[in-house]
Amino acid sequence: MSGIWGIVAAIGLGTMAIKAAGPVLLGARPLPARAKSVVALLAPALLAALVATATLGEGQSLVIDARIIGVGAAVAALALRAPTLAVVVVAALAAALARLAGIR
Repeated sequence: MSGIWGIVAAIGLGTMAIKAAGPVLLGARPLPARAKSVVALLAPALLAALVATATLGEGQSLVIDARIIGVGAAVAALALRAPTLAVVVVAALAAALARLAGIR
C-alpha cells in the first residue's frame, strides 16, 4: 500500500511543478497574444472532449443510446438560453424518458 502513496505523492509534486512553471518562467511578463488565444480555447475543447467521451463511450466501444438524446436536449435548451440548472434538468428528463421508451 505504501507504493501507491509514493506514486500519488510523485504525481502531486509533478502537478505542482507544472503549475508553477508558468509563473516562474514568465515572471511578471504578459503572455504573448498567440499563447493567450490558445489558452482561451483549451477549456472549451477539453469540456467538449469530456462530454463526447462520457456521452458516446462505454469502455473501449462507441455507443449511441439515451445519453445522446439527453445531450441533444441540453444543446436545444442552451440554444434557447435556458439557465444552467434548467439545462441539466431538461437533459436528465430527456434521457430518462428515452430510457423509459426503451432506448437503451
